[in-house]
Amino acid sequence: MQALSPTDSAFLWMETRNQPMHVAGLSIYTPPPGSSHDFVSKLLADWGRHHKAVTPFNLRPVLRLGLWFWEEDKDFELDYHLRHLSLPQPGRIRELLAMVSRLHGNLLDRNRPLWETYVIEGLPGGRFAVYNKIHHALVDGVTGGKMAANGLCLNASDHKPPLWALPYKQHPASRTKVASPGLLEQLGSVLKAGKEILPGVGIGLWDIVRAAATKTTAALPFQAPPSPFNVEISGSRRFASQSYSLARLKHIGEATGATVNDVTLAICAGALREYLLSQNKLPKKPLVAMVPVSLHAETDAGGNQVSLLLASLATNIADPLKRLKRIVESTKHAKDRLAAMPRLQKWAHGVTTISPLAPGMVTGMAEQHPVFNLVISNVPGPRETLYLNGARLDEVYPVSIPTHYLALNITISGYGDRLGFGYIACRRSVPALQRMLDYTHNAILELEAALGIEAHHAPKETPKRVSRVIKSVTPKTVAKTITVKRTPVKKPAIKPLLKI
Repeated sequence: MQALSPTDSAFLWMETRNQPMHVAGLSIYTPPPGSSHDFVSKLLADWGRHHKAVTPFNLRPVLRLGLWFWEEDKDFELDYHLRHLSLPQPGRIRELLAMVSRLHGNLLDRNRPLWETYVIEGLPGGRFAVYNKIHHALVDGVTGGKMAANGLCLNASDHKPPLWALPYKQHPASRTKVASPGLLEQLGSVLKAGKEILPGVGIGLWDIVRAAATKTTAALPFQAPPSPFNVEISGSRRFASQSYSLARLKHIGEATGATVNDVTLAICAGALREYLLSQNKLPKKPLVAMVPVSLHAETDAGGNQVSLLLASLATNIADPLKRLKRIVESTKHAKDRLAAMPRLQKWAHGVTTISPLAPGMVTGMAEQHPVFNLVISNVPGPRETLYLNGARLDEVYPVSIPTHYLALNITISGYGDRLGFGYIACRRSVPALQRMLDYTHNAILELEAALGIEAHHAPKETPKRVSRVIKSVTPKTVAKTITVKRTPVKKPAIKPLLKI
């Protein structure tokens, strides 16, 4: 048996019927040219020949003396984990997202390895989707994305075994075992780790203590205002997704000196502001987002290797460029602090920062005194076009985790020249989630209008919406906020957007 790390174990301890702790990915494929109508059935028949699963897809959690361990499932049944579904007519994206919403609200069975794969056919033009669902105790978002990409091919003529039958060397239980270190070596490792962990804990505690009295560009714990997202949630889910041209977002970044990550935060901030305004629930103070930071580049350890930073979303600022500037200031301060820390110190700082979440959830204090308002993740993805048994991967959308008092989660994932925005929320606590797609689009148009960028590749909006967005920005505010770089606008190919 393989013991789980404290971080991985936390996802099992936190899980309840109303807050399942699994993540997922939704991928949409186009069958190869000239393929028969039974392409999906043949794909499933091919997958069905791989009856055995490799690590981590053969592991189930067991509790021993108060500790969680991974144990190999000796009675692994592929038929339970691999499922074939068909969309109801008329088989639009609307029906697909509704199906994913229902599937994502269901708990994984802890008596079995914690994953499920759904192959869903019935989309127009013979397209089909694959919804992969896996527990967060097994993988974090970055690892999950890499595993999914590892299961695909760069050429349409190549084939690979399905995900559960394809070894992935970076998971801790799949690494070759080495000889146990001696006592002195173990003590040295503990002392070295302590030298990094304790300062991280101290910095995290100091951030919590000074949050109430300190005025700074940094976002600190408990500076977030109460919001409609900081409530208890039900077990039902609503999923909405949309993709946008990466070149389009890069152009905004080049014109403002912001990174693509900062631009995506600004787009989310604009969408959240409009959503809350539409419900007359916009707080006077800015929303604060928790942004996970991957530590995989600093270690070869598997499991969840993440820290975090807190970012002000400046949702109290109406001007889109001033809002973006404030977000850049906030993230730069947080990234500069993390850059100066070694890996374990970053990890300890992140764990300490979110440590008040648990008592806040238990006592209900998280509703009036949230540590932060929501989670926004940005998961890098492959740039090359990928194929599944000859079928071209067209679109990728992440599906993450809402929890009690964090009812909305936004995850952005890249693939090729697109960025997919995935919104997952409690269906009851965050009504009309699908409107966030319109508001996200409006936020991009708002930034482009403020910068004088002609969005040739953007879908046409109704005259009322465009005039309302542009009216809020004047040349005077643009000049005072950020100097615009006049660069030629490229015209990428038009690509349909995924909407419900």
